[in-house]
Amino acid sequence: MWPGPLPKIFKPVQCDDGSPPTSRAVSAITSLKKVVATPETELRRWKRTFDSNAKVSVKGEKFLDIDSFVEAIAPREDLTKIGRSQFAILFKVADSHRRGLVSWDDYTVFQTLLKRPDADYWIAFQYFDVDRSGTITFDEFKNVFSANLGPDAIPFDFDCDWVKLYLGKKDGAHVLGYNEFTQLMKGLQGERLRQAFRYLDDNQDGFIRPDQFKRIILELAGHKLSNAVIERLPTLCTLTPGGKISYSEVIAFHNVIREMDMVERVIREATAKSKDGRIDQVDFLNYSASCTRYGLFSPMEASIIFHFAGRGSGVQRLALLDFAQLLDPRWQAPHDLDEVVKPATTAKSFLQGFAHSAYNFMQGGLAGAFGATIVYPIDLVKTRMQNQRTTVVGQLLYKNSLDCVQKVFRNEGVRGFYRGLGPQLLGVAPEKAIKLTVNDLIRGRTMDPETGRIKLYWEFIAGGTAGGCQVIFTNPLEIVKIRLQVQGETAKLEGAVPRGAVHIVRQLGLVGLYKGASACLLRDIPFSAIYFPAYNHMKRDIFHEGYNNKKLGFVETLTAAAVAGMPAAYLTTPADVVKTRLQVEARKGQTNYKGLTDAFIKIYREEGFKALFKGGPARVLRSSPQFGFTLVAYEYLHKLLPYPWDDGRKPLETLLTSGPEDMAKVRARNALKILLDVHGDFGGLGR
Repeated sequence: MWPGPLPKIFKPVQCDDGSPPTSRAVSAITSLKKVVATPETELRRWKRTFDSNAKVSVKGEKFLDIDSFVEAIAPREDLTKIGRSQFAILFKVADSHRRGLVSWDDYTVFQTLLKRPDADYWIAFQYFDVDRSGTITFDEFKNVFSANLGPDAIPFDFDCDWVKLYLGKKDGAHVLGYNEFTQLMKGLQGERLRQAFRYLDDNQDGFIRPDQFKRIILELAGHKLSNAVIERLPTLCTLTPGGKISYSEVIAFHNVIREMDMVERVIREATAKSKDGRIDQVDFLNYSASCTRYGLFSPMEASIIFHFAGRGSGVQRLALLDFAQLLDPRWQAPHDLDEVVKPATTAKSFLQGFAHSAYNFMQGGLAGAFGATIVYPIDLVKTRMQNQRTTVVGQLLYKNSLDCVQKVFRNEGVRGFYRGLGPQLLGVAPEKAIKLTVNDLIRGRTMDPETGRIKLYWEFIAGGTAGGCQVIFTNPLEIVKIRLQVQGETAKLEGAVPRGAVHIVRQLGLVGLYKGASACLLRDIPFSAIYFPAYNHMKRDIFHEGYNNKKLGFVETLTAAAVAGMPAAYLTTPADVVKTRLQVEARKGQTNYKGLTDAFIKIYREEGFKALFKGGPARVLRSSPQFGFTLVAYEYLHKLLPYPWDDGRKPLETLLTSGPEDMAKVRARNALKILLDVHGDFGGLGR
């Protein structure tokens, strides 16, 4: 692109951060190239979208019709309350030539328009600006508005004082510029609500019937509410005696809808900080007052929020899940979602469950093998340090862990660090599968289904039970692994010939494979009881996983897993030392242990209290990163190798949990919402 070296127009300057000097001209041109390159990438992406959807060809030129235009701009997910067909309203803005087709040039102009930070209001302005004059007259506003009301809609008085405040009292005396129009649209729903109530209040007593209230809300805000809330709208009359709904209640309900984003924020944060994961009206109002400069919600508005979230009972304490149907217009009852998916046969369900279990088992095995392999050299050093007897003359091979590393490398080479890795890898899959499955099973049975909270003692029970259940697999494999790990030093001292894992299994027999099982239980039960609660609380309380839909990244997940493993690994070191001594075959001159208690007493008497924590630092260095790498590998394996036989059923979306979206599509959807605020079926008459 640049044929020759650039002339030195400016002298090189030294940067403030101490980096090498560079030319201002080169920096300026580099920045310019980056700026120019960005639109080219967007244009290519837009072009691919346009070409893949353009189905109409006129004289060799491609065009988008209404249907293909909707496919090109509408979000892919099922919006439920805003159908994909409703995006056809925006076609009128994109079709600048009024020919019923959108060309490539029209499409690029529309996409560029969507890049504006105020694209939603700008699109609405262009929709009302029929003559493309850049201003909106009274007639344009009235004609576009009236054309989208429909014959059965609640009428709107265009001769009201509210309209005159924006457009003046004299015909043609005032027109709306863009900024004035945005304010008019922002306050339009409030005026429509006032006029609709007055129109339906026949005897002017300040009350309307429940069915009339439902009619108003359906016209003005039906797209903002879930079907469950819409069906329950008439029950608002039960908040006050009389069987009717007052204007105050209508305004309060409208304010709740208008401030739904703040309602959700207050509810999410208040329930997250609540001890039991639930809040009542007092908690809601207190937290609202503490997190905002002015109290946004009146007691009546709080009563309405809890009335619809509590399904008619507003005095109870509610969890975040209870508010889902009010917060998310896409919310559907679970039984409604079940009807969409045909029930599978028992045999098919069994096979699918078995296949999915096998998939999780495989992923857990691979992730566990990855984590175990990374830290295995540390585990070998830990085992040899724990097995070293300080009371036997001539048996003190290693001064410390670093000395152990040097001698293993010098005497046995790199392969010496991986003695016994085979049995370890064979045991990882069933160990991780059992541990994670049992922990999740007990947590799932004892967890509050509405708050997702679990009592602390059940967290300990779940973790401890999971650790105990894994011993049936881990003890035989660990005793084989440990004996393989110490063979190198045995050969060094006694000239013994190293034996393989099969020989050790035959030598021990079935009963011998469970030697030291009591110590293994004493180690694994408290380890898991400490680890799993610590890991979950690290994610939730320190890194705030799930708070405002936050998902942890690689570093946060790894850190949570590693830090949680530190106290669990170190505090259970005494049990691990005893287990190692019981499982290793004692050499000549070494103390023999009759059992768990005998080993504890003799180690303490002969070597002191510090001997019970031999290899503790190495155990921390092994266990913490092993669990971290295992969990991170497990999550990334699920992303890289997704379950291939998914039935296509998506999990229930009860809250606003959608991830990051293309901002162009977000603004297109928001522009559509602004127009739907005029009438729930805005644009329907023209389609």
